Amino acid sequence: MLFKRKEPLSIGRRVRNALWPTRSFDRSMRYMFYRLARIKSTPHSIALGCAAGVFAIFTPFFGFQMLLAAVLAVVLRGNVFASQVGTFAGNPITYPLIWVSTFTLGSIFLGNPANADLSHFQSGAQALGESLTSGSPDSIATAVQGLWPVLKPMALGALVLGGAISAVIYVFIRRLLELQKSAQRPVPAKTAASLR
Repeated sequence: MLFKRKEPLSIGRRVRNALWPTRSFDRSMRYMFYRLARIKSTPHSIALGCAAGVFAIFTPFFGFQMLLAAVLAVVLRGNVFASQVGTFAGNPITYPLIWVSTFTLGSIFLGNPANADLSHFQSGAQALGESLTSGSPDSIATAVQGLWPVLKPMALGALVLGGAISAVIYVFIRRLLELQKSAQRPVPAKTAASLR
């Protein structure tokens, strides 16, 4: 929020608002759009940043998605702030759908059955947790090796699905921003001179 409340919200109320906004998701989405529209950049740059953020949430690199979105935005010359806004499309509601769809699509492309044995994931996740506490490079390599049967199809599925959805997001956001900017009327010179 841009303005401070008279009485701060309790922690429980803040958590509830984060999971389910008080005023609706529609209002939250409009707020994010207006924030994007006010960025001093071209519609192309903003849309490219949003697309980079959306692409990043499809990758299986959990915890690094905001960093990946920023790097992609810099490489593609998109807006970095818009890339961070784009990562908010990943949330507790969308992540399970994203994970299942990227894993299934990647498994299809690799020729593996989509109902692959996920015991690798459980053992790899446990090994990763232990390796992070120990800090040993060998244990981290073992953990990644255990997670690879799950991460490989997810990464391939993320390239395809994330790329397709990012392209749609780019076109949609760019068009919206161009329409919004063309709807803004410039102040006539005569009126502007009288305001001085």
